[in-house]
Amino acid sequence: MEGKQNLDAARKCLLASLETSSAIGSALDESGSRLELLRQRCQSLQTSFRPISMQKCSFIDVGNGIDSVLCSAATVLKVFEFVQHLENSLLTDAGSDLCSYVSDAKKLEEALKLLTDNCTLAIGWLQGVLDFLQDKAITNEFYLFQVKKSLRILRELQAVEEGARVNGGFLSAALDNLETEFQRLLMANSMPIPLVSLGSHVATQALPGSVMGKLQAIIERLNANSRLDKCKSIYVEVRGRNAQRTLNTLDLSYLEIPTAKFEDVREIASYIDQWGIDLELVVKNVLDAEYMLSCRVFEKIGREASAECFARIAIRSGILSFILFGRNVSESRNDPYKLLNLLDIFSVLDDLRLKFNQLFGGKACEEIRIATKDLVNKVVNGACEIFWQLPAQVKLQRPSSPPRDGGVPRLVSFVTDYCNQLLNDTYLPHLKKVLEIHLSWRNETYEEGIVFTQIYDTIKEVAVNLDSWSKAYEDITLSYIFMMNNHCHFYNLRGTMLGDTMGDTWLGAHEQYKDYYAALYLRNSWGKLLSIIVQKDLLSSSLSSQDLGKRLHAFNVAFDERYKKESSWTICDEALRKNICKHLVECIVPIYKAYVKNYNLSIENEGMVAKHIKYTAESLENKIWSMFQPKLKKNGSVKHADWTSKIKQVSKSFRFTLAAK
Repeated sequence: MEGKQNLDAARKCLLASLETSSAIGSALDESGSRLELLRQRCQSLQTSFRPISMQKCSFIDVGNGIDSVLCSAATVLKVFEFVQHLENSLLTDAGSDLCSYVSDAKKLEEALKLLTDNCTLAIGWLQGVLDFLQDKAITNEFYLFQVKKSLRILRELQAVEEGARVNGGFLSAALDNLETEFQRLLMANSMPIPLVSLGSHVATQALPGSVMGKLQAIIERLNANSRLDKCKSIYVEVRGRNAQRTLNTLDLSYLEIPTAKFEDVREIASYIDQWGIDLELVVKNVLDAEYMLSCRVFEKIGREASAECFARIAIRSGILSFILFGRNVSESRNDPYKLLNLLDIFSVLDDLRLKFNQLFGGKACEEIRIATKDLVNKVVNGACEIFWQLPAQVKLQRPSSPPRDGGVPRLVSFVTDYCNQLLNDTYLPHLKKVLEIHLSWRNETYEEGIVFTQIYDTIKEVAVNLDSWSKAYEDITLSYIFMMNNHCHFYNLRGTMLGDTMGDTWLGAHEQYKDYYAALYLRNSWGKLLSIIVQKDLLSSSLSSQDLGKRLHAFNVAFDERYKKESSWTICDEALRKNICKHLVECIVPIYKAYVKNYNLSIENEGMVAKHIKYTAESLENKIWSMFQPKLKKNGSVKHADWTSKIKQVSKSFRFTLAAK
């Protein structure tokens, strides 16, 4: 019973709990509906209040923008005041205190940039405020007017820098003053150097360190403001004019001689010597100094500016006129002495080669470099062309006639002296170098003996010419004189560069030939004359005084004929001439003297003696000693053409054949 009662109590308790839970559930359902309704109402309120919230945030941002504008505007005002201060300070003369002037100009550039930057920033903020006010349809015109006015003022301040830089602006005027001071400093420190009085050593004019510093400071400011071109033009104008004035202290009129004058190679040779002296002086002293000065003045802004200025100064100074002179020589008509002239030009250019490479190696000097390279090409090709043609040109002279007096032909004297010049220390090193360069252009190898081979071939052609010319004489004794003279001429080359090149064997052979033709001459010319008075029956009593007189008369006639004929002949070498005359005197005079003595003894009538004896032994000897002398002009100089006339005549003949070839 007790257990049943417990179960009933438990059931009642559970039923009560169930009823309570059901009541709570119903209450909860009712509360959820109410909460959903409240949530929906809250969302509606949130949507309604959102624009008000955003508008509040926008006003906060505008306030921040205005704060920024005010901050930038304050900075703008301070910078603008500083700009005005600098503008006033730059109204003074730049030369009075250049360092301060340059410093103020730099500060002005920086202040103007700062002014522009701050104005740009302030304009950006203020424009945003104006846009917001206009978007929200703010109707307060006063506020809008003030904002727009502030924008206009800021834009005007923003344009100050641009206005300052245009022509007439205060920064432009300050830069103009710096350009003027730059020109003044250059002109005050640029004086022409009298090259003539100083000779080959010139004390170049260096700028003081303080002046150099000022020029560099000005260049930096002008370059920073895109005015370097004007600066370079001023520099080239002043220094170029100064270089011209320096060169004007030299007599360079020969650089302007007409092209036709270049055909006279002997006359032009003296100009080439002066050309070499002047060119070396100009390059090593004037242009080298200008090169170093340009490098120093423009060293803080780069190599390109200095190279351009130097190139323009070099051209303005007249360096191309020197190159044109050399080119005119190289393009003149071919001539043997043109080779020497070309070697002289090459010598000058070769000595200056390293200096030319240093000064004119850059791109800016391309015009000078191309002109110089073209000149070197013409000099090398022209010199080699003439040198290779020398043997052929000698051969072309073979049809000409030998000298009437049996002397040494002008061609022989010219060629031997010419070869000696080519072989001396003045020309040989340059000739070898020219040939080496020319062969390298043709991908050929230079051989050390090539010059000597060409000289040998040239002399060999001379020897062949001599053999041909000797056969042109109708009188064989004159051909002996001719060959004797020329072999003596070759033998006398001993001790010269040509003689040393040809060798002792060659010289010895010519000595032997000289003696051989001398013997032939003496035997065939004067041997027959002596036979008239040299008779076995000279002392025979069968010879009457009349016969002796006839022979003496015949001797006189034969001697006079021989003397008249050979008195126009020449023995060029004095020692050889004396030797021949000595042999004649020793062979003729003693025999003649003995004959005259016998004739005197055979005659009693002194009148007859005077009739047949035309010469005393002494007068006959003097007559012989007077033979074979070079003919004299009225003024006493040798009638034979001097060396200058030889050159003109022989080189003229060479010139025509070279040109024809």
